[in-house]
Amino acid sequence: MHQPAHHDRHFDELATRFAEKIYGGAKGAIRLAVLQADLKEVLPARPLRVLDVGAGLGHMSLWLAGHGHQVTLAEPAAPMLDGARARFADAGCEATFVQAPWQELLGQCSEPFDLVLCHAVLEWLAEPPAILPVLHQLTAPDGWLSLAFYNRDALIYRNLLKGHFRKLRKERFAGEGQSLTPQCPLDPRELAGQLDDWFRVEQQSGVRVFHDYMPVEFQARAELTDLLEMELAHRRHPAFTGLGRYLHWLCRPQP
Repeated sequence: MHQPAHHDRHFDELATRFAEKIYGGAKGAIRLAVLQADLKEVLPARPLRVLDVGAGLGHMSLWLAGHGHQVTLAEPAAPMLDGARARFADAGCEATFVQAPWQELLGQCSEPFDLVLCHAVLEWLAEPPAILPVLHQLTAPDGWLSLAFYNRDALIYRNLLKGHFRKLRKERFAGEGQSLTPQCPLDPRELAGQLDDWFRVEQQSGVRVFHDYMPVEFQARAELTDLLEMELAHRRHPAFTGLGRYLHWLCRPQP
């Protein structure tokens, strides 16, 4: 039987501190701004039942809870979930917290959700396509899946810009050990084919379509408000969307 070369990656204390740092800067701010702008466009005005799969530190969940939605955060790593709990407590917001990997969620959730978030999860899994039928069962027939994943195309492009040709020839894209480079960057065309049985993609945006390619001195000089404005303005540009370090796909379940 085929054994995956690696296991799903869960996060320890060290990785949680790294994640805090990432969210503290422009990268995290742009990511949240794009995801939130996309969701605002499609979500109905009524309160929704939301499941955040691999919720991490709960940034998106907290935003949704603040807008009156009923949020369940599922996260396998205790340090991450503790961070999310603390964040909710500080904000005076309520939520349900479930410490569980995605494989256990169907057993723990009694009915499907109006909105399922699966952000920056697939690239840490040993077998990313395996989660898709589970996400389909967790999403109500008239609900939405918000899927954000680490884009292999952007990683290749960045390596081309840096002249890392040997690395590209060897196709060495996986992060190793404690690295916060995801172990399984996703090829968007491959994922689209795998997704087809379960979901149809209604809307696509690129997350950080130019910021990460800017020379460092230009990054340092740019105002965050300008970066956010420009990233939002260009997130669906036909030439730039596919360059996003992450891609955000808003999906409807197939019947």
